[in-house]
Amino acid sequence: MRKIILLSFLSFGLNAAFAQNAPYWQQHADYKMEVSMDVKNYLYKGKQELVYTNNSPDTLRKVFYHLYPNAFQPGSEMDARLHSIKDPDGRMVTKVKGADGKEVKQSRIETLKPNEIGFLKITNFKQDGVTAQTRTSGTILEVTLAKPILPNSKTTFTLDFDGQVPVQIRRSGRNNTEGVALSMSQWYPKLAEFDFEGWHADPYIAREFHGVWGNFDVKITIDEDYTIGGSGYLQDKNQIGHGYQDAGVTVVYPKKAKTLTWHFIAPNVHDFTWAADKAYTHDVVKGPNDVDLHFFYKNDPKTTENWKQLEPLMVKVMDYYNHKVGPYPYKQYSFIQGGDGGMEYAMCTLMLGSGKLEGILGTATHELGHSWFQHILASNESKHPWMDEGFTTYIEDSALNELKGDKKEENPFKGAYGAYYQLVNSGKEQPQTTHGDRYDENRPYSISSYVKGCIFLSQLGYVIGQENLDATLKRYFNDFKFKHPTPNDIKRSAERVSGAELDWYLIDWAETANTIDYGIKDVADNAGKATVTLERIGRMPMPIDLKVEYTDGTSETFYIPLRMMNFIKPNPNPNVKRTVLEDWAWAQSNYSFIIDKNKTVIKKITIDPSGLMADIKPANNVFEVK
Repeated sequence: MRKIILLSFLSFGLNAAFAQNAPYWQQHADYKMEVSMDVKNYLYKGKQELVYTNNSPDTLRKVFYHLYPNAFQPGSEMDARLHSIKDPDGRMVTKVKGADGKEVKQSRIETLKPNEIGFLKITNFKQDGVTAQTRTSGTILEVTLAKPILPNSKTTFTLDFDGQVPVQIRRSGRNNTEGVALSMSQWYPKLAEFDFEGWHADPYIAREFHGVWGNFDVKITIDEDYTIGGSGYLQDKNQIGHGYQDAGVTVVYPKKAKTLTWHFIAPNVHDFTWAADKAYTHDVVKGPNDVDLHFFYKNDPKTTENWKQLEPLMVKVMDYYNHKVGPYPYKQYSFIQGGDGGMEYAMCTLMLGSGKLEGILGTATHELGHSWFQHILASNESKHPWMDEGFTTYIEDSALNELKGDKKEENPFKGAYGAYYQLVNSGKEQPQTTHGDRYDENRPYSISSYVKGCIFLSQLGYVIGQENLDATLKRYFNDFKFKHPTPNDIKRSAERVSGAELDWYLIDWAETANTIDYGIKDVADNAGKATVTLERIGRMPMPIDLKVEYTDGTSETFYIPLRMMNFIKPNPNPNVKRTVLEDWAWAQSNYSFIIDKNKTVIKKITIDPSGLMADIKPANNVFEVK
């Protein structure tokens, strides 16, 4: 028995060592698609050829595709979720009177008629010319392969698809409230991602996405009076026109032609999206690094002025992101009025086009930010929505604050901290390890993803210093662009830049619902000197910045390192005297130190004067001598 145990232990050790030393890999998918659009009946037909490269160490016997349009059918999982969740998305429900006469929320999906639903039907699926077995289950297509795909080998899938564009409920659809004819997001059979964790064939329940890196070659045939904006570079711009043609070129269409075929190529992306409308105005503005910024919006006097004002602002925002994170790697980005909130896609966004300039600017700034935190740094949005939504919110708030010029706020994230405190006090917080589909309610999901994810970075600046945080974002970008980074990767980037140990930070903030709560317990006289006693009330540890203000108008700061960090951060205010004290071990709930002055000359003591530490009870962070 002992021998068996020893052999098992050795085997486990070898396997563990192999797992730790396994090199990074990711799959690759090259798409070729041809689709023709029936704009009168909102139907489309297409062919797809996909060359799939298995870079994994696994032999694959099945693959999975997403069929997102199938979510917009009565009885779908998305429909069921609208019935069961306590706070359904207001855009996806309508208010009606129930049997008792009271107002209730009804799923807009459940009332869709057969000619209003979305669907995507797959036929003639072949692998290297041989028919493969397929099974559709909701929004997922399961394919049993004709032959296994060996590690480090390629195979070619071909299929035909028929789709119907749904009445727009969320993101994708037709003739939405802003009158946009076609918002074609998540419209094609999209291969699911397989990575070191396995397959990610998540059903579509209105949350986020995860995709395979690759190249897209897409031809779209549509009535000639429609203008298309979307992912990729238009290859036949001088034959298509619609604002894409080179300066001085006059586009002449064949007399008998009623349709045009638009040919787009999108290199090194993990999605392809487009929108089309007869009344789009199409502007092109030159952005930083010779990037063309395209703007597509409805030709409506009520919105045109705002979009014209938006254009130079987005040039500034892109330039800010280039310097804050890293250079945008493509030569084109499109802002497209899609008529439903805002959603990031490869090289473009679909967003609301009406409303005030401030709202359009905020949406455009946020969605452009996703080009860095999702479409270059492609984290798994379904499993870790806080990494893309939160990090994007961080640079969005930073950029919008930068646009204020002389009126910049010292802490542009103050509103985020307030929303996080509300979530904690509600008792509805769930750990950020919760899958995006499985939050109990929408609001806690949103605050956890957008707000608490933003604070992960702003608070990290408090923990390691703002200069180290700025360098961390650039290191993270350079190390993981065009890859699928995980939460551990941003942590390790911060550790490599700063030299701090940050495992505790990732665990407590992102993997638990632990909270931060420190307080000033007592300030006492001790032989003409002041003894300050602090207490840790919350579970989550933090290093402590503490400011002492004196009655003569002077002030100084004290810094208490966190023992488990093995790190002393740079003085955030070099012009103010700072004393570095002995470190504070987490297991010790109380901590005392001495100020070499009488208590009577102390006016005020403040824990974290920056407001960047998310202490849920800030009232006990201040001690005033009266």
